[in-house]
Amino acid sequence: MPEITLRPLRAEDEADWRRLWTGYLDYYQISVPEAVYASTFARLLGSDPQDFHGLIATVDGQAMGLTHYLFHRHCWKIENVCYLQDLYVAPDARGTGLGRRLIEAVYAAADANGTPAVYWLTQDFNAPARLLYDRIAKVTPFIRYNR
Repeated sequence: MPEITLRPLRAEDEADWRRLWTGYLDYYQISVPEAVYASTFARLLGSDPQDFHGLIATVDGQAMGLTHYLFHRHCWKIENVCYLQDLYVAPDARGTGLGRRLIEAVYAAADANGTPAVYWLTQDFNAPARLLYDRIAKVTPFIRYNR
């Protein structure tokens, strides 16, 4: 049985984080400049409660997944809500339950923060991930618009 660990990102995780986040961005055909990598990682390690939080998942000591999430205010609720922005599992670890464990870790962090609502977005073509999402969350009818 492989040893799976989920924990907050640390400074020494930067190379693994970059590799995993690049895989995530590549999947969505997105590229960002080096300044965004540096800024994002610094924010993930920061102490500002408005910054993103990051978790890394290791399997037998090898980084195989990550998630980024943020607590923020919501006009329809008194308590904050949690936005799960990025979730990625390396191809070699897909189908092992690692994605589910990362989402459940965000759920646990949200509960510990007194933030019961967690939400995220995905592309309609992300069928493999949506099979998981449909089992552990409720799909909504909202459509996203961007400027």
